[in-house]
Amino acid sequence: MVGAGPEKEIVASAEALGLGCTVVGVDAVWQALEASSFELVIAAQVVEPELIAQIGERWPELPLIAVVPDNDAGARAVAAGAADFLRAPLMREELSFVVERARSRAFPEDAEPPSSITPASELLGSSASMQRLRELVVRAATTDATVLIRGETGTGKDLVARSLHGLSRRSAGPFLKVHSAALPSGLLESELFGHERGAFTGATSRRLGRVELAARGTLFLDEIGDVDGATQVKLLRLLQDRQFERVGGNEALTADVRFMAATHRDLEDMMREGTFREDLFYRLNVVTLWVPPLRARREDVDLLARHFCGELGATHGKPELTLTEGALAELRKNRWPGNVRQLQNLIERLVVLATGDRLTETDVRDALTQKVSFSTEAPGREKSLSTAGSQSSVLHPLEEQLREAEKRALLKALERAKGNRTLAARLLGIGRRTLYSKLEEYNIE
Repeated sequence: MVGAGPEKEIVASAEALGLGCTVVGVDAVWQALEASSFELVIAAQVVEPELIAQIGERWPELPLIAVVPDNDAGARAVAAGAADFLRAPLMREELSFVVERARSRAFPEDAEPPSSITPASELLGSSASMQRLRELVVRAATTDATVLIRGETGTGKDLVARSLHGLSRRSAGPFLKVHSAALPSGLLESELFGHERGAFTGATSRRLGRVELAARGTLFLDEIGDVDGATQVKLLRLLQDRQFERVGGNEALTADVRFMAATHRDLEDMMREGTFREDLFYRLNVVTLWVPPLRARREDVDLLARHFCGELGATHGKPELTLTEGALAELRKNRWPGNVRQLQNLIERLVVLATGDRLTETDVRDALTQKVSFSTEAPGREKSLSTAGSQSSVLHPLEEQLREAEKRALLKALERAKGNRTLAARLLGIGRRTLYSKLEEYNIE
């Protein structure tokens, strides 16, 4: 703490937050900062903006809160580099909140450290579609425009979002991700916007939401197509006005955040069906990046497979492990309905089970056609059922069974619709774009 202002309130707030507190005069601030490690500096009396700027230059990761007489002085302090400001006289509750907010911004629990943010160069692939995607990522990263990342499950939408953040002017700030499909609407709203004490049963204290914790950084809304209507309304206001309120609160807060969203869903069909707001779509759809499926860039399979083999081999203590040309050829034959994620998972399984230093064509083929062979019937019935052909003793993996069922449903719908794909999509209850994607996936003409 710098200065000789209202130390009593500041010390009391620090104790309430479980923090230690050192009081020094302005003349001793440099010596104190050099001698010890601090999480936060509070300028408890009015200090010159030049001093704030000098502290920020020397310790850029150290948040500084300035106590000021009016908003104009606060604006000058923030312009000089202060993380926040407080007006005198101090109120303990407000002081505790601002201190907690500054610490949360500096050390968010789930923020990605800057070194782990992926640059565009790690969006692997030499195909034309991936080269184009990397170019668009670099161009989009230079602005604060909202980005909507679209593509099938497993294509790497998360990786694209991290690359955008890593190349942006907000890269020093936090990158926070909210998986919209993983939380029910009530919890999602609290997760995004935070809540006030007493807002609902169990809300024993004020909690900051991801929008506040991501201040000066990026908030990534994954699976935005799974958000319910009530939350969509609040997101629309957030994107449109950059304002929000905590659950149970009535104070309008401003969001200093860049927004990104991702979905594998057909949002256009959802708008026609009335399950996704058209105005929210256009707010999200400022810049759209489509991530191609792996089957559309087969020439990248070798590069990705070798990359995963090297990376996972090192992780699992097998750094010398390599893929033979036969193994790569076998990998290229597969359609990869689960995209890059499926390829990565397969390579990891091969690496874990490898007994030598080479993964061969046979290893890959066995992994791709793996069956679980065991009887699902009592010993007395196994033979008769197998012989009669009414039930096999071989249980196929669930994913394979689901794919076969999906393919049969597609063929049946096309047959009933006499080849009319629009009608077939309606019969199946899916959008035309989804139908076309599925037909391509299963190689159905």
